Amino acid sequence: MNARTLTRLTFANPASAVYLALVGGSIAVAAAVTLFSSDPGFVWVWPALFTLPVSTLVVMAGDAIWAAEGAPAWFLIGGLVLCALVQSLGLGALWQTVRGHRRGLPHLRGH
Repeated sequence: MNARTLTRLTFANPASAVYLALVGGSIAVAAAVTLFSSDPGFVWVWPALFTLPVSTLVVMAGDAIWAAEGAPAWFLIGGLVLCALVQSLGLGALWQTVRGHRRGLPHLRGH
């Protein structure tokens, strides 16, 4: 797989674009709430939920590396972005597979 195909599968299809917009928007909102609010609450749950199940691995790795003090924010946010990109690639591959099967099917004519 070359870089162009990888880029096309990750970014340049409707399923991946909508997914990345959803995750990016939730991260932006969570960051804004964290910066401008005295109590952000559980706002970071949404980006984590949108990137499940892969984000679980990031949290587990953060806990393993920084056991006592907890993982730093840059690690968790970077992990969420990486999870979103991996899952966007999977969505793009699924999108291409579904579209490929549709193109290969014969058209049925109603008589």
